[in-house]
Amino acid sequence: MTIQQIQVRKDALERAELVHVEPMGLADGAVRLAVESFSVTANNVTYAVVGDGFKYWDFFPAPAPYGIVPMWGHARVAKSRHPEIEVGERVYGYLPMGTSLDVVPGKVSASGFTDMSEHRQPMSPVYNQYSRLAADPEHDPAREAERMIFGPLFRTGFLIADFMKREDWFGAQAVLLTSASSKTAMALASAARAGSPEVRRIGLTSRGNVDFVARTGLYDEVVAYDAVEEIEPRPAVVVDFAGDADLLGRVHRHFADALRYSCLVGATHREARSAFAEGGEQAPGPKPKLFFAPDHMIAFARDHGREQASRLVAQAWHRFLGEVEGAVEIDRRKGLAAAREVWLEMVAGKVDPARGIVIEP
Repeated sequence: MTIQQIQVRKDALERAELVHVEPMGLADGAVRLAVESFSVTANNVTYAVVGDGFKYWDFFPAPAPYGIVPMWGHARVAKSRHPEIEVGERVYGYLPMGTSLDVVPGKVSASGFTDMSEHRQPMSPVYNQYSRLAADPEHDPAREAERMIFGPLFRTGFLIADFMKREDWFGAQAVLLTSASSKTAMALASAARAGSPEVRRIGLTSRGNVDFVARTGLYDEVVAYDAVEEIEPRPAVVVDFAGDADLLGRVHRHFADALRYSCLVGATHREARSAFAEGGEQAPGPKPKLFFAPDHMIAFARDHGREQASRLVAQAWHRFLGEVEGAVEIDRRKGLAAAREVWLEMVAGKVDPARGIVIEP
């Protein structure tokens, strides 16, 4: 039986092909995962946009000039040549936009394992870890779709809030979140409200998304992009999820010395990624700094211990699930061809933030 994959041209993300490839023989100690489901979000577009610099294209190699975009989702063990992993077991983790993945489990425990495939070792170990659902504190069988849609993005938002709190929010009274309708921004707003309620959460979004963002209830104030200059310039930090150089420049110029820290996360507006990190014109205020979540996840686990870190994340995750109940409509689509269609919509910025798309290959 052939494996299906969506291969995306690295230098032209709007070019995506559904291809069939023959599976390789399964090596001793390896496991073949059958992909059951994954979500497609703006976060996946970010993986592709910065794929070369952060090695996202290297997780699931494809013939040049194409690559396979990583997704987060669920899979079932279809074949196993590992003594501790049984056929039929279900896992959650990093998967290709495809129907199958071979992994080499190592560091096996009741709660998970790490893929020790040689080509994946240069990348962050966070992306190589797979949760075994039978003993996963974050798993809820009734909320698997929400986990795929929000889960990886939630962790990033949670870690940003943790980082900011440890730095006492750099003395800021407010946090500005661009692309406030994005899942990561919503997660940061949730974690900030729980851990630092004294810091005012101001969501910046497009005029058309203002009502959606306000309905989430996660922000103290929601401001359209064209009204940024109307915000009171109190001491603040900005967390930029949009990657829009013009917007970030306007925030810097309006807040000037009142801006205490500028944080770059992702690039949902891929045509206008922030020039600040690439030698562009320097605006007033602090130089923007890139936030790389995997490094912070490793530090968080080291500081708290792996088990306690997992409990803290799980506790915050379940609270967040309650807060966003009903905020996003789950849109399930069958077949890998549907994944290609959704990918093209996502790259073009045509997906409504109130819809969470799940693909069942």
